[in-house]
Amino acid sequence: MHDLSHRKTNTRVVVLKDGAPLADSTVTVEQVDHAFRFGNIGFEFVDWVGGPPSEGAPRSNHIPTDDMEALAAKWFAVFNQATLPFYWRQFEPVQGHPETERLMAAARWFVDRGVPVKGHPLLWHTLAPQWLMDLDDAAVEEAIRTRITRDVTDFAGVVDLWDAINEVVILPVFTAEENAITRLAQTKGRVGMVRLAFETAREANPNARLVLNDFDLTEDYERLIEECLDAGIQIDALGLQTHMHQGFRGADGIWERIERFARFGLPIQLTETTLVSGDLMPPDIVDLNDFVVEDWPTTEEGEARQADDLVQHYSTVFAHPATESLTYWGITDHGSWLGAPCGLLRKDGSAKPGYDAIHDLIKNQWWSAPTELCTDAGGGVLVDGFAGRYRVSTPEGSAEVDLPRGGGDGIVTADISPA
Repeated sequence: MHDLSHRKTNTRVVVLKDGAPLADSTVTVEQVDHAFRFGNIGFEFVDWVGGPPSEGAPRSNHIPTDDMEALAAKWFAVFNQATLPFYWRQFEPVQGHPETERLMAAARWFVDRGVPVKGHPLLWHTLAPQWLMDLDDAAVEEAIRTRITRDVTDFAGVVDLWDAINEVVILPVFTAEENAITRLAQTKGRVGMVRLAFETAREANPNARLVLNDFDLTEDYERLIEECLDAGIQIDALGLQTHMHQGFRGADGIWERIERFARFGLPIQLTETTLVSGDLMPPDIVDLNDFVVEDWPTTEEGEARQADDLVQHYSTVFAHPATESLTYWGITDHGSWLGAPCGLLRKDGSAKPGYDAIHDLIKNQWWSAPTELCTDAGGGVLVDGFAGRYRVSTPEGSAEVDLPRGGGDGIVTADISPA
């Protein structure tokens, strides 16, 4: 059993009405959100919310329109952070004509429903625009600066969390596809590319939180982080990808990986997690993209295994004090990465056991039940539960407050006065 005390809040909330403490009154305190970010991609909703893409841009939606309301309901029933696709080749297939309007509509749709959005990614060699290949290195670097500055500025206040650069360890030696970003990296080096992405984004929006994200969780990634920090680059969080198409790495294996990166003293985000509910990918596959099958079905046995793996994985990640988020990479098997049955819903929209399992963790086992409390003479109540957003209600009105991990001597006020 993991110790989750570090995920709790123990905070005095002073209830105010018309500027004065509401003393000796019964109030109801109920949790409405987690401080921890349980995320998922929102790719399936971009076309539905933002409309069809422009010519040359791919569709993002693989789900029949008639199913979208039900899909959205299942998404919001579990997750509280969305990752949206800003892959440059898809976002700006024609130079100077980005898909800003569509992505903005999708981002606002999530934000209006109380779900913060992460943009993924600002810079990545994979899915780099083809038109970059016609530019020399100086022009490529200028195009990168222009892209990052434009998009981080345009989305400021709506998307303030970004994977600033993705998969840098392999970047200079990437050979699967010729691209201009790898070519530039061979001149600037890994640290130079990280600096380019982070400092350009930081200048565009000083309030943005910027993440370094990678699938390579070896010493090579640790070395890159050390070099970037030594070079004075401000990194706000470290992203660790855990696509586990070849099988769950085990609770101890996940904990060990988080521990190695926690030594940098930066928040850890588990940015991309998948666990399959069918036959596992063969263990000898080095690049997961090399495994291509025409049909990869979910199975009853695989779904039971996936549910057990999800519980172990989520419990391990949530228990580690360095982690701040865990993003699952897909709600449904429709259009899933590599065609794997890694969704939490089947293609017909029905829930797999894994969906029910993490719903139970997040909204039951790790959720504070509504509680009636009586304010003291100073209008205060002590809220002891999982850190997050709480609604404080009385017959006279209600207010929502964010209660942080710990609490200690901190005091939060909840003003229930009519607006």
